[in-house]
Amino acid sequence: MNMSWKLGRIAGIDVFLHSTFFLILFLPAAATHLPLLLAMFGCVLLHEFGHALTARRFGIGTADITIYPIGGVARLTRMPRAPGAELLIALAGPAVNIAIAAGLYLSLGVMSSLGMGRFFADLLVMNLVLAGFNLIPAFPMDGGRVLRALLGGWLGRGRATVFAASVGRALAVGFGVYSLLNLAFFQVALAVFIYMAARAEEIGVLADERRRAGETEEGLDWSTPPGYRWIQTGRGVWRLAPITVSSQSRATWRDPRWR
Repeated sequence: MNMSWKLGRIAGIDVFLHSTFFLILFLPAAATHLPLLLAMFGCVLLHEFGHALTARRFGIGTADITIYPIGGVARLTRMPRAPGAELLIALAGPAVNIAIAAGLYLSLGVMSSLGMGRFFADLLVMNLVLAGFNLIPAFPMDGGRVLRALLGGWLGRGRATVFAASVGRALAVGFGVYSLLNLAFFQVALAVFIYMAARAEEIGVLADERRRAGETEEGLDWSTPPGYRWIQTGRGVWRLAPITVSSQSRATWRDPRWR
């Protein structure tokens, strides 16, 4: 069942509003600050376009962008494998919010004279909070992808994902316990979501790494002679070795993705 409504198409990307978005109407702030909330979600949309348009520079398309009550999601057609590309794409979203905050700051004087200073000041703070929150090193926030990109060249994509996901789960547990002790149940639900998203990212990337390595469910791989197996000896370097004496290699294959 389709749970989203199409708002339109911008820069060749379909934009959707998820049906759960209207839950924000039940927030206490909605009664008195609905225009500010809507403006904030407009900034969230621009944040997602920051990701999408930067990804386009690397030849990666965006299937669509969907706005939820807890944020937005730009669904890329594929994830960048080069750490540098992932780093720039991940940072593009928070950079948009920082740029918006800077523009709002510069316009505060004019807006104050028009009686809208408080509105623009609050929106400025919200954009700084959005940028800071998204840079927390935990999936699915942008900071989790920044951390993976920074570690990817050193650890490899798979191990970098495991590390970043572990950090994300640890932060989610700490945040969840703190929120539970303060009876902040919305924050508890957010912590559970972050924990599950970090785990899902880890499982998905590791499965993709196994697929790209040519492994089957039994752990075997492509064109392996009987009595031999492929072992990884470096980043993108695999050696064909006897199963009983793994130190004796007979052939070497270098993954072209690391050249």
